[in-house]
Amino acid sequence: MPLSSRRLWPRPLPLLLLLPWAVAAAEPAGCKIRITDKGLDMLKWETQKFVEEELSNISMPEMSGKEGNFQYAISDVKITELNLTYVDLSFLPDVGVGFHVSNSSITLSFYRQLLYWLLYDTGRIEASADGVRINTTLALGRDASGRLKIANVTCQAKIHKMRAKFSGTLGRVYDFLGKFLTTGMRFLLNKQICPALQHASLVHVNSMLEGIPVRTDVDGYIGIDYSLTDDPLVTSRSLDMNFRGMFFHLRDEQDTLVNEATEPNIKEYERMIYLALSEFFFDSGLYAYYKAGIFQINVTNDNMPKDLEMLLRTTFFATIMMLNPTRMDAPVSLELSAKAPPKSTIKTSGATVAMTAIVKVLMTPAGLPPVLLSSMTMECKFNARVFIHGKRLAVQIDLRRFKMYSNQSALESLALIPLQAPLKTILQMSVVPHLNKWTKRGVGIPLADGMDLIEDVVEYHNGFIVIGANLHFSKGLREMAAAAD
Repeated sequence: MPLSSRRLWPRPLPLLLLLPWAVAAAEPAGCKIRITDKGLDMLKWETQKFVEEELSNISMPEMSGKEGNFQYAISDVKITELNLTYVDLSFLPDVGVGFHVSNSSITLSFYRQLLYWLLYDTGRIEASADGVRINTTLALGRDASGRLKIANVTCQAKIHKMRAKFSGTLGRVYDFLGKFLTTGMRFLLNKQICPALQHASLVHVNSMLEGIPVRTDVDGYIGIDYSLTDDPLVTSRSLDMNFRGMFFHLRDEQDTLVNEATEPNIKEYERMIYLALSEFFFDSGLYAYYKAGIFQINVTNDNMPKDLEMLLRTTFFATIMMLNPTRMDAPVSLELSAKAPPKSTIKTSGATVAMTAIVKVLMTPAGLPPVLLSSMTMECKFNARVFIHGKRLAVQIDLRRFKMYSNQSALESLALIPLQAPLKTILQMSVVPHLNKWTKRGVGIPLADGMDLIEDVVEYHNGFIVIGANLHFSKGLREMAAAAD
């Protein structure tokens, strides 16, 4: 073997070694959405109305010319009726969506000006196009920002035959011109159908898709990233989309969690749409809120039940006396702050959120810095109920378990036992409503404006949640597209 050949064969080896790493480095999805063929069936009627409206607005050019002793001019062509008898909307595996029309008809009217020798005649003509067939393929992809889009449209339109019915004094004389005129009109109509549908798809529908937020603010503290992590997967039964599903703090959008959670898995097809959310989806939101300072709460003397205030003064009476007896009547407050970002856990039995917080008991004399009386660790676990409202995903939390101990000594932990019940009450009355204020507002689901979810059912799996629902259109597809333009 020549020396040059021996030097060439090992070179591809490093690329082969890197290939498994490239596969493993694919970003897992925090959120997945599946639209099933049942959802597509409902979308079919909206699509049919949309197509009918688009074809009704077709603009036909004027026709004029001469045939033997006849001169003609046709203008003001209008589509007066569309009868889309058979319409089918289906998934095309590995491509996108196919829209098919067959055995349909289109009725037109137009203004005629005809001259035969010295005989001149004008009036409107009605023509019908029968055996209309339209085959349109919408190839789906994603743009540079990770948004779903129609990447390409292919279309074929064919009209089997077209008839014109003349009226007026010379109707029978030049009925034979009908075939000549309708042949030209059929040719023009064929040429207009596909450009109209391609424009409707690539412009109007894509504008509607561009109206779905990819990276948007949730509130004044956090935002969410709904960009697609890869191209949509189309099978004969569904359209599956993998989203990043990650929250971030608005003041430091780069400080986010790494997704190491179990990737959600959707196996069902019974409902129109499915939404799957991993623990990462919730944990990234909890982390973003933690960075925003939402889990820091002060319970001042004015907001504290009097019996709890008295109990705190009694418990820390010795400490206050040792620090400064003259400040015995100074207000007492509590300062709660999460020690670390809360952590969600999803199991078949439900979802929970665990949080460890530091509770500081402070004496706040007027005009002076606060004085620390004690520092305690509080461990809480909350039940988390996930639900859908319209097209917003919301969470309601309720206290499930509460534990508190001193950071200073085991002896003080014993002394704090009488405080367990009243502090738990404070947690339920002050802290839980404060947290629900943010979580119950919910976050938008990446669907077009005018689509809502109804009849939702939540299923809990190990590591993720799957929500099955049906679709409801509060707006027509045409109205949705027009609002986005």
